Amino acid sequence: MNFLGHCRKLITRRGIWLSRRCYSRIEQLKTERRSMCPTDLIRRGAVFGIYYDPKNTVNPYGKLTETAEKFNQRVCGRMEEMLFVAGMPVKKGEIRTLFDLDPDLCAIVIVGLGEECQGYDIAERMDEGKEAIRQAAALGCQELQRLNTKIIYVESFGHAESAAEGASLGSWIYQTHLSKEKQLIIPDLILYEDCDWTGWQIGLQKAAAQNLTRQLMETPANELTPSMCAQNAVEILCKSGINVEVKVKAWAETLNMNAFVAASKGSCEPPIFLEISYYGAHREERPVVLIGKGLTFNSGGINLKSCDGMRLMRGDMAGAANVIAVCRAVASLELPINVRGLIPLCENMPGCSAMRPGDIVHAMNGKSIEIENTRNAGRLILADALVYAQTFWPRFILDVGTMTEDVYRGLGTGACGVFTNSETLWKYMEAASMHTGDRVWRLPLWNHFTHLITHRENVDVRTQGDEYGESCKVAAFLNEFVPCGEWIHLDTYGVMYEDGDDPKYLRQGMSGRPTRTLIEFLSQMVCQRPDEEKPNKPC
Repeated sequence: MNFLGHCRKLITRRGIWLSRRCYSRIEQLKTERRSMCPTDLIRRGAVFGIYYDPKNTVNPYGKLTETAEKFNQRVCGRMEEMLFVAGMPVKKGEIRTLFDLDPDLCAIVIVGLGEECQGYDIAERMDEGKEAIRQAAALGCQELQRLNTKIIYVESFGHAESAAEGASLGSWIYQTHLSKEKQLIIPDLILYEDCDWTGWQIGLQKAAAQNLTRQLMETPANELTPSMCAQNAVEILCKSGINVEVKVKAWAETLNMNAFVAASKGSCEPPIFLEISYYGAHREERPVVLIGKGLTFNSGGINLKSCDGMRLMRGDMAGAANVIAVCRAVASLELPINVRGLIPLCENMPGCSAMRPGDIVHAMNGKSIEIENTRNAGRLILADALVYAQTFWPRFILDVGTMTEDVYRGLGTGACGVFTNSETLWKYMEAASMHTGDRVWRLPLWNHFTHLITHRENVDVRTQGDEYGESCKVAAFLNEFVPCGEWIHLDTYGVMYEDGDDPKYLRQGMSGRPTRTLIEFLSQMVCQRPDEEKPNKPC
């Protein structure tokens, strides 16, 4: 019997008495919840799903997921009864909280998943089904979290990995500096009656990596100076068996990393260069090089930013946080790939020794750079890191950082901008973003933009060039320091911060994007067919 028929049967057989009984019980529990301490009432909870398609006349009130239907039968149909009284249908993104259904579960949350047969949407460049699962798992866990639930059982909704991602990302909140009585409980998440334990663990690892990125990005700049960030990286990565080498200013000067050193001169905090090594394959195999922009605070230097412009600059080290989190996840997932992470760390401050507009410095490869605007410190530190990366004869190079506001104006928070000289890398990055729901969009890497930053007669490269096309010019600038091989650049400025509205599984604050996409990208590269990868000659 379908759900509608069951509801009609309940109404005809039990009539108003059933509705009044359930309604009275719900109101009684709501009153008790208000009057009692939540920690005394709520300990364990569960999240289930329900499909709803307004065009479906067979099940106009929706259809419970397979797991939810089994639980409903276990409680003799009482979940459907209370759900019908609580209000039907449950549309996509809506929730219904039910109490007193099971002696072991103090609260049950039913979340709307939308249509049952959702899949890849070519227009949206996203797997809508997986994204709906993430949203549902997050909404359910957040509702139970507000009720001080310590243990939450989450069904797989048909894809355990996505459910784990949504549940873990949605439950996380930065509350390091809150007093304990104001902090929310971060619940333990358990997969409910599903055999896809591997998928669930992979989802938890990916979400944990993004949450680590969020944690580092949210940390105030006075608590995450370059030296403190290096110390945190060592503590985090060494526990996972990853080697971390900490290079100091003298080392950078010896290698003529003058662009990197110049960006740090305005701060009393010395620059630090992190070199991370993970060997998941044979040591002779060429590594993937990940480079993260590590400006732990960007005041703009002499070209000082406004107060509002500096409000989120504690997160300007998002690229560094991405690389640290991705390396830890790669080690936790034991991916058979060699990874070398390079993170130049410094602050851009307006000190007495700070770089000035019009200064010219020579990068590690000997090219001269005219500093037109001191706010552009990020591209300076990445330039030397890109040149240094060539010493490892990399399989390919990936750099990531919050580079320009232009990409935010163009794409908003919908996607991060991607520039690459490799069609293969772009295809894998696009496929990874479709799977994770954290989208990317390719932007042009044309000679037109290269001309705009290299046409000066007295200098090799300019940091800014003409007024427009800033994100494309940054990519062109960085490309000048990639002499050979495949390379992909991600500008993540637009996705640095979330307002908590879309997607629902990321609360307001630093987003940690695109950590999961990078992990999925590397996972797919592990499975890359040999004929798809063109060997690069060493520089």
